[in-house]
Amino acid sequence: MIRFENVTHHYGVKPVLRNITMEVPSGELVAVMGPNGMGKSTLLAVAAGVLWPVKGYTEINGLRRRASVDDELAIRRQTVYLPDHPWVPGMSTGREFLIAVGRLYDIDIDRLMEHCDQLLEIFDLAEHGDTTINNYSNGQKKKIAICSALITDARALILDEPFTGGLDPSGIFVLKKVLRRLAERSDVTVLIATQLPDVADELAHRIAIVRNGELTAYETPDELKRRIGEGTSLQEALATLTSPKTDEHVAFYFEKN
Repeated sequence: MIRFENVTHHYGVKPVLRNITMEVPSGELVAVMGPNGMGKSTLLAVAAGVLWPVKGYTEINGLRRRASVDDELAIRRQTVYLPDHPWVPGMSTGREFLIAVGRLYDIDIDRLMEHCDQLLEIFDLAEHGDTTINNYSNGQKKKIAICSALITDARALILDEPFTGGLDPSGIFVLKKVLRRLAERSDVTVLIATQLPDVADELAHRIAIVRNGELTAYETPDELKRRIGEGTSLQEALATLTSPKTDEHVAFYFEKN
C-alpha cells in the first residue's frame, strides 16, 4: 500500500503538488496521468523518497517515510523506483548490473541468478546479457533498467513512464503482461506515471489525474469514461478532463490557418 497524506511540494516559490491525499491499495495498479509539467513525476519521486514534501507525508505498507532510520531502511528494502530517464552503468554488462541490484536487495543468490536469466530472456536481451551496456541501443537500455526494477522482487513498484524511452512493441507487450500479473498479487502495489491512455485503460485499476498540482480525479477507467458520456474512449475522457479547451483551441487554430 502507498499512501499520500496532504502532500504539498514546491520548487522554489512555485507550487507543484497541492494537498494530495490518496491511497494506492496493495493488489492494485494505479496510473498517474495528466498534462505535462503538472506534478506527476514529482508525486512519484515523493513516494519514492527522492523528494521530501514541504507539507504532508507518504507511507509505504504502513511505514512513514523518514519517520526513523529503521523505518526508512525497511521501506527501501521493499520499494523500487524507476525514474523516467534512469541511469544505467555503461561499463557493466547487463547481467552484472542486474546481479548487483539484486544483491543490494538481499535476493537469495539462486533466485537471483535464475530470475536474471528469465528477465534477459523475456525482454529479448539474452544475447546481449554479457555485453557492456554502453553498446546497447536506447530501447535496450530502457529494457535493462526495467529489468533492474523487476529483479528486486519489491512489494512496492514506483515506475515513471516505463512504457516510453524507445521500448519496442515486444517490450511493451511483455511489460504489460508482467505488471498485470504482479498487480494481481495481494502483497504488491504498482504505481506508474504514463501518458498512454491505452496502457492505462488496459492495466489500471484506477487512474489518478493530476492537474495544476491537484488531484482532480481518482477513479476507475470506466468511471472516467462515464463522466463524459456513453461510448467515450478513455483518450477522449482524459483529454476533456485534463485539457477541457482542447477542441476550442484546435478549432480556433484552423480558423486562422
